[in-house]
Amino acid sequence: MTDAPSTASDPTEDADIAADTDIADDTEPSPPPPTPLNEPADGTPDVVETERRLTEAAEAIAAGEGPVAVDAERASGYRYGQRAYLIQVRREGSGTWLIDPIACPDLSPLNDAIGRAEWILHAATQDLACLAEVGLRPVQLFDTELGARLLGLPRVGLAAVVEHYLGLALAKEHSAVDWSTRPLPEPWLRYAALDVEVLTELRNLMGVDLARQDKSEWARQEFEALLTWEPTERVDPWRRTSGLNTIRSRRGVAVVRELWYARDDIARDRDTSPGRILPDAGLISIATEAPTSPADLPSGHRAISRYGRQWVAAVKRANAIDEADLPQRTIRSDGPPPARSWADKDPIAAERLAATRAELTAYAEERQIPIENVISPDPLRRAVWRPPTERDEAGFTEALYDYGVRQWQAEIVAPMLARAFAAHPDAS
Repeated sequence: MTDAPSTASDPTEDADIAADTDIADDTEPSPPPPTPLNEPADGTPDVVETERRLTEAAEAIAAGEGPVAVDAERASGYRYGQRAYLIQVRREGSGTWLIDPIACPDLSPLNDAIGRAEWILHAATQDLACLAEVGLRPVQLFDTELGARLLGLPRVGLAAVVEHYLGLALAKEHSAVDWSTRPLPEPWLRYAALDVEVLTELRNLMGVDLARQDKSEWARQEFEALLTWEPTERVDPWRRTSGLNTIRSRRGVAVVRELWYARDDIARDRDTSPGRILPDAGLISIATEAPTSPADLPSGHRAISRYGRQWVAAVKRANAIDEADLPQRTIRSDGPPPARSWADKDPIAAERLAATRAELTAYAEERQIPIENVISPDPLRRAVWRPPTERDEAGFTEALYDYGVRQWQAEIVAPMLARAFAAHPDAS
């Protein structure tokens, strides 16, 4: 006898149907792909290369309205230093201007034309120093990258932020080219003009979001701090040589130091990036061999033989240094020890740091902001490791100010520190 077909549904099949239904109900339509931004609205402008044209640009910018979008292109990795090789400026009613700061090295007329208008930059710390070199200094600014960080955007590069807010795809294929090239190819100029094309619209939309998230005052303080920002002068920049940790003697470290400065002198004279003269691995190779003549130099890189006399002279200088004057293999930091060692060195401090970090993490997640933008790790560790005499909110506020923390950050973090210290008092 044949079994009659069952009218009961299969539980597994029901689950699959339910799962499919849930997916269909919960899945939102995919957003449309971003629209490529390929051409500047007014076409690609010619490059300003004469004083007369610079005067025209300044007059046009002065006659415009609203904030001024500014960007700079450098030749990092190609030339020595971080000077600007192209500057882009755009303002409502003025259009976009591309200016050659090599042909026009004094842009103070443009700075005067901008006056007290707000600058809009993306990643301002990348450009402020090279802009100042040619006489361009803002009196107020808006940094769209920093704004994106404060707003908790998952990606803060210009192309990503433009796509997020405007649904536009901004090509970045020319971001790492040699901008010292002359004449600059037209596709590069088009790319440069597009970098400032939508900054004003971007700034306005981000301003609305900052206000909506009650972060406008945070942004104001951050942007104001950028007005006095200067690049940090590194002590012993040669210590960043990749592979230095493989050199085991102080004499060998001295050799690397002298080689680093020899390469830097060559790079400066040739206006070339030091890494293009000889990679760090080449310096380490020479230091390891410690040659006394060009014939003893290691092979493997053309620049080793080309500048053999300079490398050997550098080694000889290092070998002539008195033992007492040799550089240390490592330098002692004036900051607290690494946090991973606190549990052994000072368990109570470790508990206080962990408690503060936990509260900070919860706050950052709630406010949708990276924790490092609320406070960077170094001032936090310093405040916990060497706390102020008065371990209340006011005492920690002053301590944080001493470490360069902004007012809005101190207002958030100081109470957390006070609570952590109250919860984990000194051992009696």
